[in-house]
Amino acid sequence: MAGLKEIKQRIDSVKSTRQITSAMKMVSAAKLRKAQQRILNARPYSDELDEILLSLATRTQREVHPLLRKVEPENVKTVAIVVVTADKGLCGAFNMNIIKKSEMVIKQYNNKNVELICVGKKGRNYFKNKGFKIREEYIDFFDKVKFDHSRDVMNIVSSYFLQGRYDKVVIVYNEFKSAIQQDVVEKQLLPLEDLEEPQDRFLSSFLFEPKPYKLLEELIKKHLDVQIWRVLLESSSAEQGARMTAMDAATDNADEMIKDLTLEYHHKRQDKITKEIIEVASTAEGMK
Repeated sequence: MAGLKEIKQRIDSVKSTRQITSAMKMVSAAKLRKAQQRILNARPYSDELDEILLSLATRTQREVHPLLRKVEPENVKTVAIVVVTADKGLCGAFNMNIIKKSEMVIKQYNNKNVELICVGKKGRNYFKNKGFKIREEYIDFFDKVKFDHSRDVMNIVSSYFLQGRYDKVVIVYNEFKSAIQQDVVEKQLLPLEDLEEPQDRFLSSFLFEPKPYKLLEELIKKHLDVQIWRVLLESSSAEQGARMTAMDAATDNADEMIKDLTLEYHHKRQDKITKEIIEVASTAEGMK
């Protein structure tokens, strides 16, 4: 049984931990608001760029650009999986959900040559310890994520794909829905897909200047830049939302522990006082 001193030390320790979790919750809430605003600012440009690329791609043959060429499943020999996790922990199951999903994707291509491109320290550390082949890694930038970071990832991914090192590139990340909900997303990055024009959409005739290939070259690069940029922003927002929720739960648990320990402390103190009163009364009775 713990004594009064030990219980008091535990109460002080939990109170100290509660201060930390409460502060981390407020910091994550502030970062979440900032990250959400960046997503809102990026979406209009991204959506309009997708419209332009869709309009151009549906008027040309997919074979006109190597990043658009379809690859049949039986012809896929090498696959790159871009795994986007956080650099830090203390955010609930955020990182482990991505890691588990990535392992499932790896198993889907068990007969292929799979390489990983890790964005975030947690995923890098996990797969490195497991002995997976990591081709590239990008860590320690989520605190100040910039558009240049997405461009670096895009350049390395597209260059490897164009060199023929990969037949397919897949990205796995957490999509932000709300502070308490993050959805794990698996998305094919290369070759570009989902560029089919809707059946009920009217196609106007355009004259392209310069040629479609040149336009596609620039638009696809910008499209990939923005796609990866949105993934990084989504992941950053989801991380902060998950951490805020986790720290909120930790703070509530600390409050419960403090309440229980304080109650236990008072009970033990009451027992000790009662025992001392009985001893004094017994002594006084014996001296009569």
